[in-house]
This record gives sequence, structure tokens and C-alpha cells, in this order.
Amino acid sequence: MRPVQSGMDLNLLAALDVLVEESSVSGAAARLHLSEPAMSRTLGRIRRALGDPVLVRAGRGMVPTPHALAIHAEVRAVVERARGLFTAAGRVDLRTLDRTFTVLAHEAFAAAHGAALFARTAAEAPGVRLRFLGESHLDAPSLRDGVADLEVGVIDTTAPEVHVEPLHEDTMLGVVRPGHPLLDGPVTPAAFAAARHVGVSRRGRLTGPIDAALAELGLARTTVGTLASYPAALFVLRSTDLVGLVPARSRGLADGLGLVTFEIPLDLPALRFGLAWHPRHDADPAHAWLRACVRERLSETP
Repeated sequence: MRPVQSGMDLNLLAALDVLVEESSVSGAAARLHLSEPAMSRTLGRIRRALGDPVLVRAGRGMVPTPHALAIHAEVRAVVERARGLFTAAGRVDLRTLDRTFTVLAHEAFAAAHGAALFARTAAEAPGVRLRFLGESHLDAPSLRDGVADLEVGVIDTTAPEVHVEPLHEDTMLGVVRPGHPLLDGPVTPAAFAAARHVGVSRRGRLTGPIDAALAELGLARTTVGTLASYPAALFVLRSTDLVGLVPARSRGLADGLGLVTFEIPLDLPALRFGLAWHPRHDADPAHAWLRACVRERLSETP
């Protein structure tokens, strides 16, 4: 157990958050509008307070220590709660806002909407940075721990400390390359099941709702493997006779690669799409602006 000295004030916590995120004294100095010598002195104070180096040399750069990584989520949560207290009046100057938001979402969301969100951020809040994190194969309390500020997608958490806002329902479409043999005739359940499939699963699952729907008809398909994201699967489909899937609202990704989408001839459950965040962000006007950006972008997508 490292001895922790007194004197760790909120400014040091905010600096620690940025130092670990940037893994660079110069990068943190630029973010906090400080000189590099001043940032180095701040890092020295943090090191003395924590009894830990925080950042160490690794080749030409620096990397956080295991202890710094272990406490980073908690430090960020404390900084965000404090920020919420001082911005609870519901006002924020977007033009001067200096903040990094981490959005947890499937890669298909970032691919389909990332460009528009970056453009809006540049126009309204040029000091804001967006970090898109892909969904992990592990279930972790990313919102509670402060690893992510906002989750976008099919929200399956039942954690009472997470606020969920339903947005819309989506459906899955089948995807194949142009000229695929499956398109030579009607896409019936039997023809669909007879094709060879590739799945998309962050956990690598080979079965899902489609297999359950086929089983009710006495059918089964062959899934040759899975990929972690829809964009990766779409590139595989361009060069094979495999059949894949894409959410209907992300069909533009398939269209952009010249692929053909079709309705799946099965009765499948709807995908309930929404936003999720920790309640500590409820009164944060900057976070409310981020939620509005995502909400409005998705409402514009048919």
C-alpha cells in the first residue's frame, strides 16, 4: 500500500486525469494551458502526493504506471462530479469548453456517424475531443467507473445506477456481394439457411436470434466464424460468398462498399437502440449538449 500524502487538491486531481489520458507532459500542458515547466512541477507534486511515478519513460514516450491506470477511472469520476457542481446552473460556453468525451459504441456507429459528430463539434465546441471506444468482449461497469461518458447502441444493462434513454428500434438486414448466388431467386428461409454465414459478435458468439428463428422452422445455418465489428465483416463480404448482417440504420456502410442488402425472411426481435450514462452527468450542461448532438444525429438518420 503506497503512502498517500496530504495536499491532493482538486487541481491536482484534474491534472492527474489529463496526464494519464495524454501520457505526455507536453500534451497535458497544452490541454491545461500551462507551460511545460509548470506541468512538470505539477507532476512532481502529484508524484509526491501519491508516492508513485504516475508516468514513466517507455522508448521515446511515456506511459502511465499500473497504479495510475488503476485509479484513473475513480479520479475522472471525482473530477466530473466536481465539475458538475460548478456547472449545475445549466450554462456552458461551448466555444471555450475544453473537454474530452469518451463514447462507448459499436464500430458501426462510429463509422456511420463519426464524421458528422466531429464536424458538429468543430463548429460548436472546437475545444472538445471525442474518443470512440469499441464495445469490449467483457461486461464492465464503464459508465459507473468513468471509463466512458456515454454509451450508444443496444443497451442491455440493468444496473440501477445507469440512466437509459430509449431512442428507436432497428432491424437487421442481410448483406452479400453483388452477383451473390443467393440473389438468383427469392430469398426464402430455406435458401437463407443453406448459405454460409459470417457473424458479428463482440464476444465471438456463433449463434443468436437468427438461429433461434431458423430452428422454429426446422432449419439451421452454417456460420463459419465471427468478427468483432460490422465494418470488418463488410470488407470480408466483398470478396467472398458469405452472407452477413448489418443494422438497417447503418446500411449506408454496405452501400458505400457496393454491397447488396436484403430483408431477412425471418421473424426477428427488434433492436432497441438508446443512450446510457451515469446520473452524475444529469446536471452537466456539457454532457447534455453531447447527448443532444448524438440524439439529433440519430433522429436525422432514416
